[in-house]
Amino acid sequence: MHSTSPQLRQNAADQPWVVQKYGGTSVGKFLETIASDIIPSYLDTNRVVIVCSARSGETKEKGTTNQLLRAAEEALTAGSNKHLEIVKEITADHLKAARSVVKNPEILKQLEAQIEKECLKLRSFLQAAEIIDEISPRSRDIIAGIGELLSCSIVTAVLQDKGIDSQIVVLNNIIDREFETLDQEFYVYLSRQLADIVSQCGNKVPVLTGFFGNVPGSLLATIGRGYTDLCAALVAVGLRAQELQIWKEVDGVFTADPRKVPGARLLPNISPEEAAELTYYGSEVIHPFTMEQVIRAEIPIRIKNVENPAGSGTIIFPEDQLKQVQEHISKLPTAVTIKDNICVLNVHSNRKNVSHGFLAKIFATLDEYGVVVDLISTSEVHVSMALEADMLQANLDKAIANLEQLGKVDVLRDMAILSLVGKRMKNTVGTAGKMFTALATAGVNIEIISQGASEINISCVVDKENALSAMKAIHKSLLSIEAVQGS
Repeated sequence: MHSTSPQLRQNAADQPWVVQKYGGTSVGKFLETIASDIIPSYLDTNRVVIVCSARSGETKEKGTTNQLLRAAEEALTAGSNKHLEIVKEITADHLKAARSVVKNPEILKQLEAQIEKECLKLRSFLQAAEIIDEISPRSRDIIAGIGELLSCSIVTAVLQDKGIDSQIVVLNNIIDREFETLDQEFYVYLSRQLADIVSQCGNKVPVLTGFFGNVPGSLLATIGRGYTDLCAALVAVGLRAQELQIWKEVDGVFTADPRKVPGARLLPNISPEEAAELTYYGSEVIHPFTMEQVIRAEIPIRIKNVENPAGSGTIIFPEDQLKQVQEHISKLPTAVTIKDNICVLNVHSNRKNVSHGFLAKIFATLDEYGVVVDLISTSEVHVSMALEADMLQANLDKAIANLEQLGKVDVLRDMAILSLVGKRMKNTVGTAGKMFTALATAGVNIEIISQGASEINISCVVDKENALSAMKAIHKSLLSIEAVQGS
């Protein structure tokens, strides 16, 4: 996109690869640090590939991707011009960001032209959708993908401005084969395609759009908003990278949310299974979908903080490497987390002798209305289920109406799931006892208790009002420095 000169820094041909993924907030708020400090420091010892999300401001809600998806909705709203206003806002925001970080007038001029060109294309695309009154799932993907294109254009220009020979790599057309499903064959193919396109950059530092185009059934529908993480993971796999780095605004993974539990400790390493459980039950570590691909290739994932680049972060290790590191560590749990906004559905059978079809009928009903169960506890005549409360109320009401044919149904709202996670717990006697003693001492009532077959996670449902005090009590009893020293 920009002219190069001989003195620009490049990737050294003989160094191992590191793939760095930067989230939208990092790109939006800490680009100066990323371009001036973080990336240059890695160029001394590694070849670097950068993957970026669309820019965000203070929160994800106000981020570019959300604005783009809102513009798509507004384009189909009769009499609305809000989609055109949103395009204006996006254009102004990115031009302002470009002018605040790029000092070289020639590079800035090219970048401004690029931003205006892409935003004009976006405006035309939305106007076309307005005329035909339709946006297909793939069209929605394309609209969302413009966020990464704009973000990566700015990042590439800033790196050039800082003396790094960078090249934007747009992945919209990287998939040149038809796939019917997102299976392992697709991921292997895509990782090879990504490695090939990176190699075409020579010694330039590639800046990849996290959006990788045409996938079976649409990117947003099948993979969701975590597609940028997945893209970075597949680049790491294709290049056989030394490690995948996920840069966030936190130091890594903690024993509990450090904003809520003052004594929370940074974990130097965790297993993939623990990271997956923590992500599912409320701690945003990394999407298991993404992690699976990297761990399969035995590549470590490191969670790092853009505000503290010198920190070591948390490493998610492939299994065999983790055993070497953890042999000397006590068999304490790893972390405690809370998943808010939960409701509990209780179904009490109206028959004294329950038929074998009782559970089958419950799950068939839930499946029919798209109700996802997070936790379940069963007895012969009673089933309690924890569900995410932000599902469509109409769907939940229909499911409840059907379930009432099986027995009495009641719903408890404003609940939370409290999960104690740790791979080493299964080899330790008394962990569950300590957990429930701590909750009893804190005066916390438990609605459901559940432990998976893997014994990596003990979860319970508590009242939302008591969730924080419950988490603090468990952390003090099982995860604090005092608990570690006493183990």
